Amino acid sequence: MTYNSGVKLPRKSSTGASSDHRSQPLGTLTDAQLKSIDAAVGAQVRLRRILLGLSQEAVSKIIGLTFQQLQKYEHGTNRISASRLYQLSMILHVPVSYFFETVEIESEQTSSVEPVVLKELDAIPGDLMKKRKTVELVRSFYEIEGEKQRNAALNLLKTLAKPSTK
Repeated sequence: MTYNSGVKLPRKSSTGASSDHRSQPLGTLTDAQLKSIDAAVGAQVRLRRILLGLSQEAVSKIIGLTFQQLQKYEHGTNRISASRLYQLSMILHVPVSYFFETVEIESEQTSSVEPVVLKELDAIPGDLMKKRKTVELVRSFYEIEGEKQRNAALNLLKTLAKPSTK
């Protein structure tokens, strides 16, 4: 399952105008849209690095940057070049497309009927997978070797998460 942070960009209509009625040639993005993409890509770099248990120092040393530069990439402050993104994909063992999975084109028409699953996902904070404890919990959960033990751990967490009825 891929986590989607909900980065949405206005979809262009067939006339080339964006859904927010600004006149833009097809394929043109505003500065805000570009910054949003940079932030989403950087967040994916950070998420994958943490999931692999790698420090900023370790990754930056491999690619020949300071950890501060990597930090700027991860926060979307600095744009990652295509060659650097390719290099990061090799280090983090993912295809380049992985970094764009959370970038979503906003539809001109939104459906009035949403599946129940989507409504439940809307209740989950959008920055949940950006939190270190969440990522550590997921990584630790999948380090549990046996399926039986994983299910027991999941049931324990569900029990602990239920509101008490006192």
